[in-house]
Amino acid sequence: MGPGLYSEIGKKARDLLYKDYLTDQKFTVTTYTSNGVAITASGTKKNEFIFGEIQSQLKNKNITVDVKANSDSNLLTTVTVDELATPGLKTIFSFVVPDQRSGKVELQYLHDYAGVNAGIGLTANPIVNLSGVVGTKALSVGADVSFDTASGNFTKYNAGLSVTNADLIAALTLNNKGDSLSASYYHLVNPLSSTAVGAEITHSFSGNENTLTFGTQHALDPLTLVKARFNNYGKASALIQHEWRPKSFFTISGEVDTKAIEKSSKVGLSLVLRP
Repeated sequence: MGPGLYSEIGKKARDLLYKDYLTDQKFTVTTYTSNGVAITASGTKKNEFIFGEIQSQLKNKNITVDVKANSDSNLLTTVTVDELATPGLKTIFSFVVPDQRSGKVELQYLHDYAGVNAGIGLTANPIVNLSGVVGTKALSVGADVSFDTASGNFTKYNAGLSVTNADLIAALTLNNKGDSLSASYYHLVNPLSSTAVGAEITHSFSGNENTLTFGTQHALDPLTLVKARFNNYGKASALIQHEWRPKSFFTISGEVDTKAIEKSSKVGLSLVLRP
């Protein structure tokens, strides 16, 4: 019932407006071995390029090991330990082969009135990340900063505020080192049909520009969800997602620029298979 982590500020609105929209073709399949190892293979076609990835995950009590390899010959290993030493504390260790500077240790701590996430790179002059949120489930404020010890400069500093009640969530965030201000809201209109509406407006101080995006979703039936969004630049998107078996989804989405309909339409497909 606590405020969660900083990344959760405005997450409901972001998921409504941006999650599952795609203009590429993506295929993902997950299977499990007899000893409980989950193996996930995925492929994405973007324009004329195809990107592949294979991931294996092993869970043993409170320890999770993820190993992920992609078509760029990178191997990412992540070790997560839950409830380390004290309830609510999670430790994450990750590194990428062959990048020797990619090692990182991260600590996450969730409390009834606070959420903290701290990370540091395992190098001589690491980048230090720290984010924190204080408050309750109803009202929380937080900040997210990154400091480069090599240059002695802050590479990131953001701040956010979230207000939540039974069916409405509003958030205000200051991003890009104070250059952009975003306000968003998410309103659950009908829980039975998953009907919701949301919007986000972002103002760029350096460019003196505003970006306004509206979105909505509605469940046609318990297994089929439709979503749509539109922004002030004239781009409209829509998707339909069907859960044709438990945890397996087929999604088709489209995007069009209403100012140039004849040349700008894009269609994306996604198929996710899980046992």
